[in-house]
Amino acid sequence: MLLILQLLLALTLSIRTGGYYHYTITECISSSADLSDLELIDTYYFNKIPDVQFNSTVGKYVGFTEVGEKQAEVWNSGPELQQMKAALERYCKPNRQIHSSAILEKAVKPVVQLMLDKHASGGHPALLMCSAYDFYPPAIDVYWLRDGKKVTTDMISTAEMADGDWYYQIHSHLEYTPTSGEKISCVVDHASSKEPIIYEWDPSLPESDRNKIAFGASGLVLGIILSAAGFMYYKKKSSGQWR
Repeated sequence: MLLILQLLLALTLSIRTGGYYHYTITECISSSADLSDLELIDTYYFNKIPDVQFNSTVGKYVGFTEVGEKQAEVWNSGPELQQMKAALERYCKPNRQIHSSAILEKAVKPVVQLMLDKHASGGHPALLMCSAYDFYPPAIDVYWLRDGKKVTTDMISTAEMADGDWYYQIHSHLEYTPTSGEKISCVVDHASSKEPIIYEWDPSLPESDRNKIAFGASGLVLGIILSAAGFMYYKKKSSGQWR
């Protein structure tokens, strides 16, 4: 997989009087992990029109307008040219490595939820849904197994959807007709895990019953805690009365 990174620094200088607008965009671009094709592009704009540009691949400034050509001639014969050539090593490579470790090499394991999305009714099969949330990078493979064999029909998956916070989510549905002894699994293959992770569907209890059990267990624990607290309060109060 090619690692593509573009570091972008924009310095904007604006003069309101007369409507003049001047800004510079500096880009460090690479599509290889070893930085062999790392490129520095520094472009000066005037009223949104490219005026003059330095490209490390070209090795000099190039003007796009009459004024830009004159400016490129001055900078190519002055210290500015050597300074820009040195910026590839001084600025681009260190920043590329920082961003690579912080972004491109980052891998966050997805949170997976396997649930019954729709009950079977009227002769129509049930619908299982396998959802993966909050993962990065976006490349992921979610598929189904039926008795250990990959399912190729009766399923539909969404594309990876950006959450807007660097993380992604994806959903896959499988038409499901409960069959005795049949084993259904959802498999998630992602860079955050060395091997695909298998999540098995357990149809032994309906989702509503599982929720009731979970709620009942929580209520039981809460009841025990409150009873213990009341007993301790009673013992403390009783001890105080005998003093």
